[in-house]
Amino acid sequence: QVQLVESGGGLVQAGGSLRLSCAASGTIFSIRDMGWYRQHPGGQRELVAVITGAGSTNYADSVKGRFTISRDNPKNTVYLQMNSLKPEDTAVYYCNAQIRTTRWGPELAYWGQGTQVIVSS
Repeated sequence: QVQLVESGGGLVQAGGSLRLSCAASGTIFSIRDMGWYRQHPGGQRELVAVITGAGSTNYADSVKGRFTISRDNPKNTVYLQMNSLKPEDTAVYYCNAQIRTTRWGPELAYWGQGTQVIVSS
């Protein structure tokens, strides 16, 4: 059983900052990519940022220069530092991780429950 638990969402004024955290727990053999996605009201889930096990990162154009993704491999945790927040960043943010629970088992995608971020103008 694997769980991803997110924290750090909330209400912030435009121009402010928030830091999201997501910790994976349970039976974990290895974690490849970890990432953050978001879903605006009435919209589809979209990629915000992703980080590989080696630390390579990729960002959506809309957040480049403002958001930073990082991970702590021993803690199976991924972070998203969000600076210079804009009202259009308002969304539910979901953590994702590609996890193998045994050495020879399949790699599966796991999702967190989502955390709300609201940026007021």
